[in-house]
Amino acid sequence: MRYISTRGEAPALGFEDVLLTGLATDGGLYVPESLPHFSLEEIRSWRGLPYAELAYKVMYPFVEDAIPADDFRKMLDETYSVFSHQAVAPLVQLDTNEWVMELFRGPTLAFKDFALQLLGRLLDYVLEKRNQHVVIMGATSGDTGSAAIEGCRRCEHVDIFILHPHQRVSEVQRRQMTTVQGDNIHNIAVKGNFDDCQRMVKESFGNQSFLGGKTQLAAVNSINWARIMAQIVYYFQASLALGGPDRSMAFSVPTGNFGDIFAGYLAKKMGLPISQLVIATNRNDILHRFMSGNKYEQHQLEHTLSPSMDIMVSSNFERLLFDLHGRDGAAVKALLENAAKGPVSIEDYRWKHARKLFDSDAVDDKTTCETIRDVYEQNEYLLDPHTAIGVRAARNCRRDSAVPMITLGTAHPAKFPDAIAESGLSVKPQLPAHMADLFEREERYTVLDNNVSEVQGFIAKHWKNA
Repeated sequence: MRYISTRGEAPALGFEDVLLTGLATDGGLYVPESLPHFSLEEIRSWRGLPYAELAYKVMYPFVEDAIPADDFRKMLDETYSVFSHQAVAPLVQLDTNEWVMELFRGPTLAFKDFALQLLGRLLDYVLEKRNQHVVIMGATSGDTGSAAIEGCRRCEHVDIFILHPHQRVSEVQRRQMTTVQGDNIHNIAVKGNFDDCQRMVKESFGNQSFLGGKTQLAAVNSINWARIMAQIVYYFQASLALGGPDRSMAFSVPTGNFGDIFAGYLAKKMGLPISQLVIATNRNDILHRFMSGNKYEQHQLEHTLSPSMDIMVSSNFERLLFDLHGRDGAAVKALLENAAKGPVSIEDYRWKHARKLFDSDAVDDKTTCETIRDVYEQNEYLLDPHTAIGVRAARNCRRDSAVPMITLGTAHPAKFPDAIAESGLSVKPQLPAHMADLFEREERYTVLDNNVSEVQGFIAKHWKNA
């Protein structure tokens, strides 16, 4: 399988190169030249498979040119054996035909573990094969950083530099990153917001001269195709657990960077019956404003109780725009260049085509807290603020009560005690046993100004072979 850029000017690459490259040389994002498609009969035959085996069925077409089947199976078995629940992604019922899929049973208590635990193993495999070293540079709004560090910290051929917005992630999220010890792990707190961090990463991938030609950058953010690929699997898992593919499903997805919900879009294109995808956002609602009114316009970023969604530039949205424009890279490039200058819209028929599948909602902090409180009082089930936004958006946007609605539970509530307290509940979410001493561990991180040259200088000085 070959991979092409959403901007149409970069060379097509195989899986190994896409894994290591991140952004395409033309500034675009890589997507498969074509998608595998599974018949209903084939999907039906996967009922009852362990999660790792289902992951193999869904993902192997994307990597088969690069990784032998037995090696990939071994990676998947190792990846999902560290999750704390035998089902890996268990479903919890909230009401009639209403479910939460718990995607926080991995080692860092967030859905990012599904992809990043695998990504670390993929990188180790490919870099060992090539005898190559890379520098991972990533930006996090809270959860990607800890999952990336946990997934890649044992990689012998990798140095990791994770940027997070200083004082704009929860304390648990920060400590999960900054208490991991290792000479190859570097946490940078940038005096800015997530979009500033993400911009620095994109600029650095576009011009890697600060590394002196001695190594290259690799991406762990959801711009990396391997992240999206791994997230497709749990849509199939949820559907199969609830009677799919013989009936359609609806999903509500808390999202800021559009990667997690784009994986659901791909699952549908690959043959899984999905009737509705709900984009659930907070006050940083650029995706909701586009999907509800066909206007893509950046506003001032706001700090909320759901910090992992405090994002205004949704990188993965470009992948959807590429499809909506008939895979015309030049059109996507022109649209995004105009979007950097002011508000843009797409042709009405393209927008209406997207609306056949997608709905959206924006949920403020007050309503988020109300939802946390209401669901706990009704079910004694505690939601984190991101999942609460997903549940509220699902209830507000649901098209058909006969279709199962599944909200993706993206993080453990213990990561966001301030939001739980603000909801008025006296219950205090507890960290699981393997993190019980998190607040006693020594932290290591460096605070830097919101300046790309300063950040690049730090990386150039501190990577292993500098």
